[in-house]
Amino acid sequence: MMNIEEYKGIYVFIEQREGVIQGVALELLGQARRLADQINDKVVALFLGNNISDKAQSLIAAGADKVICIEAPELEQYTTEPYTQAICQVIDEMKPDAILIGATTIGRDLGPRISARVKTGLTADCTKIETGENNELLMTRPAFGGNLMATIICPEHRPQMATVRPGVMVALEADSNRTGEIVNYKVNFNPAKFKVKILENVKEDSNKVDITDARILVSGGRGLGNAEGFELMTELATTMGAEVSASRAMVDAGFMGHDRQVGQTGKTVRPDLYFAFGISGAIQHVAGMEDSEFIVAVNKDKNAPIFQVSDLGIVGDAKQIIKKLNERLTKK
Repeated sequence: MMNIEEYKGIYVFIEQREGVIQGVALELLGQARRLADQINDKVVALFLGNNISDKAQSLIAAGADKVICIEAPELEQYTTEPYTQAICQVIDEMKPDAILIGATTIGRDLGPRISARVKTGLTADCTKIETGENNELLMTRPAFGGNLMATIICPEHRPQMATVRPGVMVALEADSNRTGEIVNYKVNFNPAKFKVKILENVKEDSNKVDITDARILVSGGRGLGNAEGFELMTELATTMGAEVSASRAMVDAGFMGHDRQVGQTGKTVRPDLYFAFGISGAIQHVAGMEDSEFIVAVNKDKNAPIFQVSDLGIVGDAKQIIKKLNERLTKK
């Protein structure tokens, strides 16, 4: 049985794409900093890529005490095996107590591979991480289709590992006065295990803003009824300079793509202003938007749960109210 007392530090995988540090990495650094301060531990950033060392200092400003910078041509673009080998070598040598990874397409691929290789547990798609009485991580995630929240611990194995959904943690304000250590770490790769090679990157041509970055979100649910309702809502969003999103039911019905879904099985958002048109307010949806700065809800049912979390509630037909609101905003 391992001696878990040997394991120290909360490590954060810093996801970068084409040299750009992703927002979820800064969110995780912020949360790791809060957790580490509670248990008197250190925050270590795992920064992998190629020609990225000039950005390492920004991770100190974002909350890290130490940055392990791993640069290599093999890490220029993300592929599972090189990244797994690199992080597993760090784990074997430095024995981190915990590792936090963003629940992105990259993180959801990388996290399970690492946990299997180092023989520890992984709590996937967390929405909350706290510390327990014995300084262990309390990792909370939706379970049973989002009908309850399960809090999971990993008492006997290290590192404790979790993937965390983007948008659920809050990044710290960058502090340029913070000081920390930057370490250049060299990995001994085993190329014989590299079975996948990227031949070409093809990017989708899209002018849409990610809903997790939107300041104003106009979101629709069953109460909009049909495609006409969503067309009206999209017109309103254009008038307001907002982004459109939807509940799961409307995504399943084909009115909007999954990348526009708000909720436990979609994305967590924190806009300055969130409009919920025809959304009843099931717990699965509310979990993805309840931290919005100001929530406006429109629903025919005066007892709809969405009104319990809204700052302003309007009882009425969502389509009619969208029409009148759009007319008012476009009136000269």
